[in-house]
Amino acid sequence: MAGINPGDDKLVFESSEAVSVVSTFDDLGLKEDLIRGIYAYNFEKPSAIQQRAILPITQGRDVIAQAQSGTGKTATFSISILQSIDVTVRETQALVLSPTRELATQIQSVVLALGDYMNVQCHACIGGTSIGEDIRKLEYGQHVVSGTPGRVDWLTEKMRSSNFTVSSMHGEMAQKERDAIMAEFRGGTSRVLITTDVWARGIDVQQVSLVINYDLPANRENYIHRIGRSGRFGRKGVAINFVTVDDVRILRDIEQFYSTQIDEMPVNAAELI
Repeated sequence: MAGINPGDDKLVFESSEAVSVVSTFDDLGLKEDLIRGIYAYNFEKPSAIQQRAILPITQGRDVIAQAQSGTGKTATFSISILQSIDVTVRETQALVLSPTRELATQIQSVVLALGDYMNVQCHACIGGTSIGEDIRKLEYGQHVVSGTPGRVDWLTEKMRSSNFTVSSMHGEMAQKERDAIMAEFRGGTSRVLITTDVWARGIDVQQVSLVINYDLPANRENYIHRIGRSGRFGRKGVAINFVTVDDVRILRDIEQFYSTQIDEMPVNAAELI
């Protein structure tokens, strides 16, 4: 894993290995057609985050990067995706999740512009448009798919693998559909369940060992119900929270409410599960 501190733009790996700073696009070893697209987009020199993050991403490293607005984050992962995909294979090779429709559309525009000389196929799956058109585009073949989380729920069926199945559930689903998904999850057919607070209370699945809160709950009482889905009946369970600077106040309120301490995730987190 790697992270970028927005204060000093320094990329730090957990292994503490040195991170290369590549000062020109030509030195990144990018495809010729991608280089043409980058310069046609009026980029002259990679920004600080691009100098540090593109290379480890294209090398297949797991990277978490953070930087201030306007520093080229979208172009960073767009260039990395375009370098990594094989445009001769017409199937989805990269999935980008965006919090808003507008940002998903913007990301699509950047990918298409940078990949203008690569004949890349990129489609945004967003609300307010035809699902039929989404299906038609995907069946035609898209190298990159940009979408909002709610819109790509139905894509889980198309992006499953035989060894790592994923299900999703939310409050607008019919009860029959919810029951079918829960039966899959209880039976182990689906190993991962992505859900809203509809699943926070009163459901026991003893095999659950890990709960990840993508957002902290607005209602602090729901926190204990969410994380209480893991470690049932004396079994070991782990809960991980994704927290931004804006979430710290909510986190401290939860700690005070439950008289507990929520620690930063240790490097050996996998050993705790």
